Amino acid sequence: MRARLFSREVVPFYLSLLALAVAALLADAALHLLNAVWVGRWLGIPGVLLILGSMGYSLRKRKLIQWGKPVTLLRLHEYMAWAGSLLVLVHAGIHFNAILGWLAVGAMLINVASGLTGKFLMQRARRRLDESRERMRQQGLTDEQLAERTYWDSLTFDAVKQWRSVHFPITLAFAVLALAHIVAVFLFWGWK
Repeated sequence: MRARLFSREVVPFYLSLLALAVAALLADAALHLLNAVWVGRWLGIPGVLLILGSMGYSLRKRKLIQWGKPVTLLRLHEYMAWAGSLLVLVHAGIHFNAILGWLAVGAMLINVASGLTGKFLMQRARRRLDESRERMRQQGLTDEQLAERTYWDSLTFDAVKQWRSVHFPITLAFAVLALAHIVAVFLFWGWK
């Protein structure tokens, strides 16, 4: 049996990650065409503020705040983190002058990929796998036949479930690197 879970869920996930990269490249190209590259320097600030604002969902999930509906906060988390990441990518452009910038952007991209894994893959993959199993049960398949036919989808789902163990440490690494970048800017940038 074909691995439908991969083509229906994993491929769209990578396409959404590609959309973020393409949007950043197009915005950066537009700034260059308009001779407004200097704008990109300042986009890091609203980008970081959007990413910080997106943490409301994480705080609510861990019961550190009481206000807000988790579903609403999750949607805000997704949109604000995506938009903030886009602005930070445009801020970074292709003009990396130090290793710290490369590390911070790399950690942010890994963090975005991890977050998109949770958004696009976990819920949909579980639902599709459950629906597939239920449909096969209704067709009268034995447990052995069911296990055989959903083998590759089950393996894919088990691999996808590991995203939680990556997302938090990468978020922490990104936060530390971003903070180090911000401190370095305040210390070494020629403020006039």
